Amino acid sequence: MANGSTTQLFKLLLFLLILHSALAEIFFEERFEDGWKSRWVLSDWKRSEGKAGTFKHTAGKWSGDPDDKGLQTHNDAKHFAISAKIPEFSNKDRTLVVQYSIRFEQDIECGGGYIKLLSGYVNQKKFGGDTPYSLMFGPDICGTQTKKLHLILSYQGQNYPIRKELQCETDKLTHFYTFILRPDASYSILVDNRERDSGSMYADWDILPPRKIKDVKAKKPADWDDREYIEDPNDVKPEGYDSIPAEIPDPKAKKPADWDDDDDGLWKPAKVPNPAYKGPWKRKKIKNPNYKGKWKIPWIDNPEFEDDPDLYVLKPIKYVGIEVWQVKAGSVYDNILICDDPQYAKQVVDEFMANNRESEKEAFEEAEKERRAREEEEAQRAREEGEKRRKERDHKYGNRRRRRRPDPHDMYDYHDEL
Repeated sequence: MANGSTTQLFKLLLFLLILHSALAEIFFEERFEDGWKSRWVLSDWKRSEGKAGTFKHTAGKWSGDPDDKGLQTHNDAKHFAISAKIPEFSNKDRTLVVQYSIRFEQDIECGGGYIKLLSGYVNQKKFGGDTPYSLMFGPDICGTQTKKLHLILSYQGQNYPIRKELQCETDKLTHFYTFILRPDASYSILVDNRERDSGSMYADWDILPPRKIKDVKAKKPADWDDREYIEDPNDVKPEGYDSIPAEIPDPKAKKPADWDDDDDGLWKPAKVPNPAYKGPWKRKKIKNPNYKGKWKIPWIDNPEFEDDPDLYVLKPIKYVGIEVWQVKAGSVYDNILICDDPQYAKQVVDEFMANNRESEKEAFEEAEKERRAREEEEAQRAREEGEKRRKERDHKYGNRRRRRRPDPHDMYDYHDEL
């Protein structure tokens, strides 16, 4: 009987999983496998100025799987812009999941690593930094100070960055960035399937006025007692307390043997603190029975707030794009996913971590070992070359210095001796 129940439960769970998968929708998924070129258009933005970069289709220097290729920024100090058209969709009444992976193989110094979702018509050959977008999401690194994770949403034609200071990853391994936006305007940000932050569009973007504001006209009631402790009215000062002096003559002091009262005056011992003196008398403190807590300015409904139930709804999405500028190129974009199923997005990350993470780490460590060996070899060659040049200089000029004619000023003037 128990085995039968277990079998039925398993079948039910399997049915629910299949049903969930059938209801979930993937709007766009790109692993940059065969045929990717037919979906992506490289922009000519900045090309006439000689400032446009290109992309390489490659697995990179230390991929966990050499067959798992992505798009890598290829030229230093360039603008990169490429986009793909996707079937138009709206996130109204559904969860939006935007996810992709990026690996900074270069010492990036300064540059972006984000992606954009675009709405309306876009001339993909002219797609660039001025092209309006509905969402911008991903890391931006510049120097040691800026290690930012951008999250910018467009509302009624204006861009609004998240008010939180979000940090991105800065190492040279692959990291997945996931943004989940729900119909209740709540959101989550995940890095490698771990929640980095969460909240609400109402609270974390300056799109709408706040629902509640502090009542600046409010005043603390006259009878509000915010003293947590008060003096004990029943505490009585001990009799004779005020007669205890703060200092007393030093009982250990002795009159010097050579002290003469007639000549030196009446000897008095120095004063020292009185151990019996407890300071000015104060009543003991007790809990205030009328304590109401610290008074705070009350919050009231904001008269300027007007709710928009479609606050979370982006303009219908038609394109996904990469548009960044980098001082040093070498970032590998991959695994772009736009869907309505957080569970599927999680599964994609889990599969990568299970199949690729360790081998990627090993490949990276091997590449680092080779790099350090190469740098040491180059440094050794430079030292040897420097030593060789020094010896050549010594050989060339050494004899000349030995045969140098004596300076007359260094010789005795025999006339001085006469």
